Amino acid sequence: MKTYTQEIGGRTMTISTGKFAGQASGSCTVRYGDTVVLATAVMSSQVRDGIDYFPLMVDYEERLYAAGKIKGSRFIKREGRPTDEAVLTARLIDRSVRPLFDMAVRNDVQVVVTVLSVDQENDPDVPSMIAASTALAISPIPWNGPIGGIRVGRVEGEWVINPSYEAREKSDLDLFVSGTREKVVMIEAGANQVSEDDMLAAITFAQKHMNETLGLIEQVVKEEGKTKIMPDTAIESEEDKQRREMVEQKVRSFISDRLKAIWKLKTEEEREEELTKLKLELDEFLKADNDVSKEERVAGLKVLEEEMDNASSRLVLEEGRRVDGRALDELRPISSEVSLLPRTHGSGLFARGETQVMSIVTLGSPGDELVLDTMEESGKRRYMHHYNFPAFSVGEVAPLRGPGRREIGHGALAEKALIPVLPDKEDFPYTIRVVSEVLSSNGSTSQASACGSSLALMDAGVPIKAPVAGIAMGLIMNEDTGEYKVLTDIQGIEDHAGGMDFKVAGTTSGITAIQLDIKVSGLSLEICKEALAGARKARMQILETMLAAIPSPRTELSPFAPRIYTLRIDPEQIREVIGRGGETINAIIEECGGRDITKIDIEEDGLVMITSTKSEMGEKALNWIKNMTREVQVGEIFDGKVTQIMSDRMSGQEIGAIVELLPGKDGMVHISEFSNERIARVSDVVQVGQDLKVKVVSVDKERGRIGLSVKALTEAPGERENRPPHHSRPHGQGHRGQGRFNNDNRRPFHRRDHN
Repeated sequence: MKTYTQEIGGRTMTISTGKFAGQASGSCTVRYGDTVVLATAVMSSQVRDGIDYFPLMVDYEERLYAAGKIKGSRFIKREGRPTDEAVLTARLIDRSVRPLFDMAVRNDVQVVVTVLSVDQENDPDVPSMIAASTALAISPIPWNGPIGGIRVGRVEGEWVINPSYEAREKSDLDLFVSGTREKVVMIEAGANQVSEDDMLAAITFAQKHMNETLGLIEQVVKEEGKTKIMPDTAIESEEDKQRREMVEQKVRSFISDRLKAIWKLKTEEEREEELTKLKLELDEFLKADNDVSKEERVAGLKVLEEEMDNASSRLVLEEGRRVDGRALDELRPISSEVSLLPRTHGSGLFARGETQVMSIVTLGSPGDELVLDTMEESGKRRYMHHYNFPAFSVGEVAPLRGPGRREIGHGALAEKALIPVLPDKEDFPYTIRVVSEVLSSNGSTSQASACGSSLALMDAGVPIKAPVAGIAMGLIMNEDTGEYKVLTDIQGIEDHAGGMDFKVAGTTSGITAIQLDIKVSGLSLEICKEALAGARKARMQILETMLAAIPSPRTELSPFAPRIYTLRIDPEQIREVIGRGGETINAIIEECGGRDITKIDIEEDGLVMITSTKSEMGEKALNWIKNMTREVQVGEIFDGKVTQIMSDRMSGQEIGAIVELLPGKDGMVHISEFSNERIARVSDVVQVGQDLKVKVVSVDKERGRIGLSVKALTEAPGERENRPPHHSRPHGQGHRGQGRFNNDNRRPFHRRDHN
């Protein structure tokens, strides 16, 4: 076992090798604070037949034992399918390491990162990125790394390297960057409307300090790195080479003029239709050529796909023109609509070119929040964004399954983009769920989802601070010469043939989210700067179109949305509202329509939130709790109801009546307080169930007793105060505010008690 250490961000990072997973192609552990992860990298010895892509798998395994937790389910204690957070971390690692592989490799490669320990201070994703890079770099797997990874935050105007969870709560920026010493490979960011200049400064800061991590990995590779091997590939004979070049030449000659004509078509549908025809005609052309074998015919069709990408790239670099005729910084036609669906709480439709996304908002009670019980998180989430990408959106047929990694990743990106503009819970206590349905796709549906979500939220009356729009920037680059062009609003073919997918979302004030994926070896800071500037220009245009559809959030909620009524009570009164075993609160809910109509949530700080789909029931529950928890004042007059006739326990003599003033709050009228004349029996004056107007004459907060009077209602002002105090009530007799009597004080006082 060997260990390598480096001080990074004020904490020690330790890379250890040689102890675990000795049969993997490469393995190591990385420790940062008390967070420890194990990474392994393995490549199969055999080429996988029948595929035309590089088969890379990246898995991130959360283990609850790492956080000292046992799964909350009563029936399943084993970890199940990966959480959304685990999927997002796996995607982050995948997007970082994938560009540095040779895409011609057909051997299976798998990277597995397992979290062994978490300290709830240092996020495992940073050491996981470092561990994956190290395991690949020291293995014999062909990979052009290593790369480093670093998180950057900004607290009180100061950049912070790898901020802790606590520091991230105070930061207006959460930026994760991976890359080499000279270039950026991957970016993932969430921000609170941070300017483009500040974002570029943060990326530059990350690039500079990432070299510390790279230096540590390079030290490990220098001492323990294995010689890279190239997977077995068939050696092409001179004759085979000549035949391949002959077939390629025939294909290029056949498709050249047709491709130029296809790229002049405006819509993706037209281009796809013509490309399909061209493929069929090419196949017939090659079949008719007796010099071309069946295998060469299949290879010829692949040449067509390569030429499609090459042709679109040449148009940009050589002619400064795109396949649909747009300028490099020109947006496709944009449209925005709201209120499409009659019964939903809010809806918005956003279209950009042939990309069309409909987002729908549902408002729920605070109790509808998502409960988090993961390795890293415990708590609740009040805003959720879910993204659906059915096959029909790209004109294909596929079985409907649960959300895949792509759906989870795109949904999380749009969610991240909107979180900074959501209202505070105190101002808008609803749980908010947005679902984005991709109806048609031709580039950047995740950013269309951010736009559609803003429209839907404003349509629902959610008082967001500002609308958010997003755009995807692309890159056409000749890595041999360094020549490049940045594209605004890329569509499918430009994403496939291009070198990057740089998604930027934000408001008029600044950036709220970034996600960068690349296919080239890396991006310079100059390209990042140009992409950020182009994204801002496009964002302003998109927001202008969105605001034309709905200029601000609606002032009223949908009539089908529930209403939330709030009040704040003394935390000491929470138990009183809930009642023994929930008896009181359940009674309120049942009296106000039941759980399908009314829900009541109470926070520990005394915030009471009543959610009801019927306003009259919500107001009834609100007034009920208000009356239950408010302080009764001396001099107040109530129309109460007699609930009990009180008798002396020893003598049996009636001594007063209990009157309910408010729900859960009552007081006592002593027999002497009914009339100025003597009364023999209370039941001669009132009966249980009778309505009775009373006046509050005393309040004992410490003992929870309220004294009531009937005769005080007829006394002249000041008459009672000028009268000597009346001591007709036996010592120790009384009542408590909830109508429950102190059993210890009910026995009348007798001299023998002192014997």
